[in-house]
Amino acid sequence: MFALYLTAELNGVTNLRPVDTEENPFWYTFKVQCTSCREVHEKPVGVSRFENNEMSGSRGEANFVWKCKNCKRESSASIMVAPTAYEQTEPAKKQKIIQFDCRGLEFVEFNPEGAWLAEGVDSNTKFIDIDLTEGEWFDYDEKANDEVSIKELKWEINRA
Repeated sequence: MFALYLTAELNGVTNLRPVDTEENPFWYTFKVQCTSCREVHEKPVGVSRFENNEMSGSRGEANFVWKCKNCKRESSASIMVAPTAYEQTEPAKKQKIIQFDCRGLEFVEFNPEGAWLAEGVDSNTKFIDIDLTEGEWFDYDEKANDEVSIKELKWEINRA
């Protein structure tokens, strides 16, 4: 079992999470490494917890089934539960976002492309379509009459 962890400085917002519903699934984007030949594949891959793929030679299914171009081994990964919202803390602390079960592969790098959500700490203002690909995000909370931001994003993939 592995998990994706985030450490970030949230100012004026909390409950940061991906937009991830059955109607609007989030595609978690990773770089993948084969655990057999240790080859890291250049093209990132997308994994959705709502997509199931059959594994060859098995009755099982996984959210992501992949064949290494180098050693031809088939591997799989599944997201175990819905994402957990990242809550604002002082100082910023590492928090688990999602957990996944990998067989024959490891996710080695995460790219946060896709829509994220957050709420104003005091105002409960909903911020939608947050783009974290630049490593930071800034906006203005009209209800709180203050600037809000997400900065210093640090993504880690570790054993859960």
